[in-house]
Amino acid sequence: MALETERPLALTMTEDEFATWCDEDIRAEFVNGSVVLMGTVSLLHADVNGFLRAVLRGYLELHPHGRALSPEVAVRLRAGLRRVPDLLYLAAANRSKLRPNHIEGAPDVVWEIISPDSEERDWRDKLPEYEAAGVPEYWIVNPYIPTVHLYHLEANGKYQRVNEQDGRLASVVIPGFWIRPEWLWQEPLPRVMDCLRELEATP
Repeated sequence: MALETERPLALTMTEDEFATWCDEDIRAEFVNGSVVLMGTVSLLHADVNGFLRAVLRGYLELHPHGRALSPEVAVRLRAGLRRVPDLLYLAAANRSKLRPNHIEGAPDVVWEIISPDSEERDWRDKLPEYEAAGVPEYWIVNPYIPTVHLYHLEANGKYQRVNEQDGRLASVVIPGFWIRPEWLWQEPLPRVMDCLRELEATP
């Protein structure tokens, strides 16, 4: 889930009304006419998200295949459905999907970091939503039960789990990018530059 707590508002509106109402000071998702207000995150959630974002952005600075975008950026997966992933990647070839306030259509990779109250939604709701929208790659990170699941969209339109190889989970979509899930559970988190060196991403 994009943020640690999620409280459904007693509020319904059209998607056009939502797009006007939900400005940069409001963090919310829109699901088939209902507004979901996004709350604050835990320190653990913020640390894992910030680390992943720093590693991905550092990698893309040296291998500029596309853009990493933070959880302030909304995604309009289809009419009536707008989600706010924790982290996402948009390939350079899909820059036309960028809008002033959101991404129109499926990004190339989405990360969701599970919160104690969001685990069921991240599996039950968001996995099939991202699959149906054609998001090529979906990462689900659970820092509370240290696990990382990576799914790649196959030619049949269904997600297939990608397994670890030699302690690494490698993106199918972002050329050359991978992580060691164990990085996410270290205390303190590893230095980003050390991870980029292991990725052989530094000059």
